[in-house]
Amino acid sequence: MKYKILMTLMGLEIGGAETHVVELSKELKKQGYDILVASNGGVYEKELAQAGIRHYKVPMNQRNVLKMIKSYFLLKKIIKKEKVDIVHSHARIPGFICGMLHKKMPFTFVTSAHWVFYTGMGLKYLTNWGQKVVAVSEDIRHYLMDNYHVRSENIFVTINGIDTDKFSPQTDGSRIRKEFQLKEDLPTLVYVSRMDESRAMVARQLIEITPKLAEAIPGLQILIVGGGDVFDELLEKSNAVNQKLGRNCITMTGARTDINELVSVADVFVGVSRAALEAMAAGKTVIVAGNEGYIGLFGQDKLELAQENNFCCRGCEMSEEDKLYRDVTYAFCNMTPEEREAAGAYGREVIFQYYSVSRMAQDSVKAYDAAWKESHEKQYHVVMSGYYGFNNTGDEAIMLSMHKNIQQLGDNYHITVLSNKPKETREKYGIEAVYRFGARDVLRAIRQSDVLLSGGGSLLQDSTSTRSLMYYLSITVAAKMMRKKVMLYANGIGPVSGKRNRRLVKQVVNKADLITLREENSHEELLAMGVNPKKCFVTADPVFTMDGISKQEAYRLLDGEGIPQDKPIVVVSVRNWKDMDAFIQRFATLCDIVIETYQRNIVFLAMQMPNDITISEKVQKQMKHKAYILRGSYAPSEVMGIISVADFILSMRLHTLIFAARQHVPLVGFVYDPKIAYYLEKLEMPSGGDLKNFDLAQTLKLIEDIMENKAQYVARLEEKAALLNQKAHRNEKYLMRLLEKKKP
Repeated sequence: MKYKILMTLMGLEIGGAETHVVELSKELKKQGYDILVASNGGVYEKELAQAGIRHYKVPMNQRNVLKMIKSYFLLKKIIKKEKVDIVHSHARIPGFICGMLHKKMPFTFVTSAHWVFYTGMGLKYLTNWGQKVVAVSEDIRHYLMDNYHVRSENIFVTINGIDTDKFSPQTDGSRIRKEFQLKEDLPTLVYVSRMDESRAMVARQLIEITPKLAEAIPGLQILIVGGGDVFDELLEKSNAVNQKLGRNCITMTGARTDINELVSVADVFVGVSRAALEAMAAGKTVIVAGNEGYIGLFGQDKLELAQENNFCCRGCEMSEEDKLYRDVTYAFCNMTPEEREAAGAYGREVIFQYYSVSRMAQDSVKAYDAAWKESHEKQYHVVMSGYYGFNNTGDEAIMLSMHKNIQQLGDNYHITVLSNKPKETREKYGIEAVYRFGARDVLRAIRQSDVLLSGGGSLLQDSTSTRSLMYYLSITVAAKMMRKKVMLYANGIGPVSGKRNRRLVKQVVNKADLITLREENSHEELLAMGVNPKKCFVTADPVFTMDGISKQEAYRLLDGEGIPQDKPIVVVSVRNWKDMDAFIQRFATLCDIVIETYQRNIVFLAMQMPNDITISEKVQKQMKHKAYILRGSYAPSEVMGIISVADFILSMRLHTLIFAARQHVPLVGFVYDPKIAYYLEKLEMPSGGDLKNFDLAQTLKLIEDIMENKAQYVARLEEKAALLNQKAHRNEKYLMRLLEKKKP
């Protein structure tokens, strides 16, 4: 669909954001979109008019209440008259005004974040980021999430797109040389920025070091481009420097729109953000420096750092006169013309690869499409409550599997996870999360949701503590008090031993709208407590739908841990439990016999850090032969990949067994909980017995049978895992029916 789009911004004077909007508008117009622009006006109005883009003058350039009220009614009239589909705002004031209008009018609302805003004095609450936000760098994306709690799925990262025809090595600079009496054969440095107090630090530094630069670089010409509130002050300083040198070394141009021609006369360019990118497109040697930091001479080694902050230097070391002097003199005195040309060619290549105007437009269109779809399609907001953010690989695997499967139902499903480490969950997995013990955030997330999912995993049990049981029940109660739908999602129930606890589980779980259980014995346990059987359905653990990394990638991880691959590996997964001493000693003997009899390397895998490392070390110390412990912190997909290269598995952990089944790797399980026995029976895999009755001789016979009949075990797992994969996918189908009010 070719939308009618209204761009709103403060003004059209010279600046990076203003140029961004002009270039974006022109490119979208070229692609067939109907573009309008509203602002306080400025020098770029003419360029918009030449591109056939209409401009409306609206005074959104300052926090003046009367002007903001006037802007509100002017914009309301424009949106109604022009029948605008999408409003795209590009600064705080336009965003605030258009956000107010969005509450009253049926347009789709998108904003752009070009920089970070001051959030003090209540200004944070005057900022409206719309339905979707286009951020011009990754660091701004994180800023939006950390400071404004914008959901990661609502942020689209883009670039400052550059017109590579306009900014080109072929651009003619003769008019500029003539205007400012610049000699073509003398070294020329060009700096471009607004001459505002908040932007002109590097201009000051350049002026200060000009006498030293002129001495080191004979005949140096410096062109400082831009106007602003400190222009007159800096002009006076530059005139004083010129007088001291006895020649016109520094030329200050004031505000200009012919930036491409001004840049074309440079041998070396200094600047940040869009100005630096434009100079790169023109094939210039660029020193990236600005008020927020210093990157220095741009080259391949600086690309990743520069991209992280969109060439704005946020988070980098600060610009200083000695750094600037060092890099400017190096560029002119140490680099040959051929080396400067090569540096410029690389910069232009970077622009073509990462910073084209068409890509910038495509990124914005993605945001428009997503926002438009959100405005015209039923949206579902889901909160997931489980044991997430505790470095437990099994529970993280549950979270990731649930999230992936629900997300595959459609883009209109929006998921928030209650995590012990929400920032880590967001950054590591790209999943929206809030702190599970932050009452305010949890209640807000539930209030904004359509359904609470409690699970998966064994959440309703009191074997670890009653406090844990109370937490999950209270989350369910809170959701029902807010009249939200509640689904127990692929739960494993129990053990719940206390009579009072069993009564509470019955009372709370009966309030749930739908219950899916990952095993039959959990179903039987709920029925024994008196839970309504009509609400209960047996499915399977969501992890049966998860995929692992490739075997090649897994071998690389093993290499990184120094684990030899001269022999096949046996992966061992143990956990701490009650009365483990006798088991540890006999299990260590089992591992030694496996090494001696079958010439295998034993590799201990920790599913929960650091607890499983500790118990693995206890077993390792009891062994006669060398064994290895994986000590890295791995994502669930990486753990599953490591398991895929094993010859067979020895495990106490449920999700190690499930990972092995998913990868069709034969396994022997050791029972500390009924859920282990259940899945061993379901998978038709051998049990080494419970921890108190561990029979070493019998377990060795089971391992021998696996070694002799491995193909049969693999075939069995392929069949069983496929069936459990199908059953696991029923979970999200039940969820969809619940939200769409269909019978299960």
